[in-house]
Amino acid sequence: MSLTSANPASSNDAVSGIPVVDVGPFIRNEAGAAAVVKTIETACRDTGFFLVTGHGVSPEVTSRLYNLARAFFDYPQDWKKTRGRGAGVMGGVAFSPIAEEALAATLGIKTPGDYKESLNFGENLPGDTWPDRPDGLEQAFRDYFKEMETLAKHMRRIFCQAIGLDQDYFEPSFENHLSALRVINYPEQEESPLPGQMRAGVHTDYGFMTILRSEASAGGLQVRNRNGDWLDAPSIEGAYVINIADAFMRWTNDEWVSTPHRVANPPTGFKGTARRQSIPFFLNPSKDTVIECLAPFVKGGAKYEPITYGDYIDLKTKQAFSKG
Repeated sequence: MSLTSANPASSNDAVSGIPVVDVGPFIRNEAGAAAVVKTIETACRDTGFFLVTGHGVSPEVTSRLYNLARAFFDYPQDWKKTRGRGAGVMGGVAFSPIAEEALAATLGIKTPGDYKESLNFGENLPGDTWPDRPDGLEQAFRDYFKEMETLAKHMRRIFCQAIGLDQDYFEPSFENHLSALRVINYPEQEESPLPGQMRAGVHTDYGFMTILRSEASAGGLQVRNRNGDWLDAPSIEGAYVINIADAFMRWTNDEWVSTPHRVANPPTGFKGTARRQSIPFFLNPSKDTVIECLAPFVKGGAKYEPITYGDYIDLKTKQAFSKG
């Protein structure tokens, strides 16, 4: 699908059932902004997933991060495993080796560790000293992080308008936010995965929303719809996949959907390259932000007791990295 064909009401239903929305009119305050809001509101209620074009994210900044992270992942495993393993540097880097994380555990499903490795960074998150190679890796992360902060603010304002809140309603919750930028390498699978092992097990994301730069590959992102069917998320050059996450679903009293998703293994016997690299930005509020039902969604009563985001994320993270 051509990017130029995407418009505020366009979708790719025949392929995926996941809408593609040009958010440019909203960002520029042009005619069509209201249609952008309406299309995204419908997507948030129906699937919790949609793609955006017209977002204004720098392709140069994106490519630089992609290429430098790939260069890091190409280094030997023995060297990589000595990097990013500490937690003494605020705004440092964290490296997670292959099979260390099992995302399905957050839904109570026991599986082998996911067949992926990742580099992780957040301006307000602990990590380790940045590696001295490849040169420019830290700056590439920081530059892309800022691009994501800008897009995330546009999206928060779209959400506020859809809900009927003041457009800056959420902004105090994102001062000193705990957002995380991750680059994930899904290597070639040169041997069969263990029983139940996937590139990324079925899970929902924890925070407010996720903004994903994905790429086409054999073995890619799949989204489970309300009927329980697994849909292949389309990969459109230059577009971003956005999904609602658990904390925001809780804020909306479960009216907006945090949808289970996974990254599938390449098909058995696939002969081409199946290596995949994705760049998710997990937008998370500050530690002390209280997650409680927003007034427009209270209606018959709130389903959940208020909880701070810090307490909520601690629980989810412990589940994901549990060895039990």
